[in-house]
Amino acid sequence: MAVEVIDSVSDYATLMEQLFDFGEIRALVRSGFTLRFDAMNAVTGPYAVDILEKRLGFAPGTVVHGMPLEDFGGRHPDPDLAHLPDLYALMMRDDAPDLGAASDGDGDRNLIIGRDCYVSPSDSLAVLAANAHLAPAYAGGLKGVARSMPTSQAVDRVAAALDIPLFETPTGWKFFANLLDAGMVTLCGEESAGTGSDHVREKDGLWALLLWLNILARRRLPVAALMQEHWARFGRNYYARHDYEGLDGDKADQLIANLRAALPGLPGRALGGLTLETADDFLYRDPVDGSVSPHQGVRLGFADGSRIVLRLSGTGTTGATLRVYLERYEPPGGVLDAKPSAMLAGLASALEAMLEALGGLGRPG
Repeated sequence: MAVEVIDSVSDYATLMEQLFDFGEIRALVRSGFTLRFDAMNAVTGPYAVDILEKRLGFAPGTVVHGMPLEDFGGRHPDPDLAHLPDLYALMMRDDAPDLGAASDGDGDRNLIIGRDCYVSPSDSLAVLAANAHLAPAYAGGLKGVARSMPTSQAVDRVAAALDIPLFETPTGWKFFANLLDAGMVTLCGEESAGTGSDHVREKDGLWALLLWLNILARRRLPVAALMQEHWARFGRNYYARHDYEGLDGDKADQLIANLRAALPGLPGRALGGLTLETADDFLYRDPVDGSVSPHQGVRLGFADGSRIVLRLSGTGTTGATLRVYLERYEPPGGVLDAKPSAMLAGLASALEAMLEALGGLGRPG
């Protein structure tokens, strides 16, 4: 048989040059714009060095932990702030780079953080959707956007303003892949830091960074200023995920069963100072293949656009894990610069009280 050896770094970099305006990004770099990219000793290191340092002109050393290692250098290759304390500390300094980013073990998820401005994955998806037209590949507009059901509704407001379809899918990239293959969406993303487009049927961490760089090259705004402008236009979806791990499996199942049984009587009730408007158990009908995916999570929607989502997950190491997604919407002109923890505290306390009344979280001991 014949074996063809290819240079995957070169092929990928060539594709990225077709999607983005590398000349404009180079001009941004020449203006003094600085970047720190943590490759987490994972697969994106060689790609990042070739594209960011060699092709775009960022200074040598812009890419840190760029050598892929079998054990990832003893670190956990997850682009979450908990696993990137050095990057976070750097980006909170007065002399921080203009943009910080990271990608995970297999290069599909990403973290974006500006100087003194962490960008949540949900907000990142919304900002990319609102500004994608600034990159050559998306100058003609987006066919549609998709988000996983637990991801915040921030991108929904962008889709409405752009008058394009918005798809809310269960968790799992296969649902996005159906939509991408059918040509129904251009961008998609999830709250666990995966973002992608129709250039490949997977999430792509380095692609997300390059789209951010193309947008910043066109807008010439600091990340914090871009976020403030975005929230002033669309409002802000304060968002957080709480994971209750190691729960007794039987008790957790019973709690969710009790919650599902209570759903018809919840609309109209007050919770955390907000009025519940809708309550359902999310069922997804795939518009491409017609498949039905029931029981994908409980959604509690409030009259002001806020939301709570609850899902049992089987990905924990022991027992059951209940994932709770809290989302409070502040419209344009509202409180847009508060800490998410402060804005969500009342909602979290009220939810815990309701769950205890329905049988409790079933924590061991």
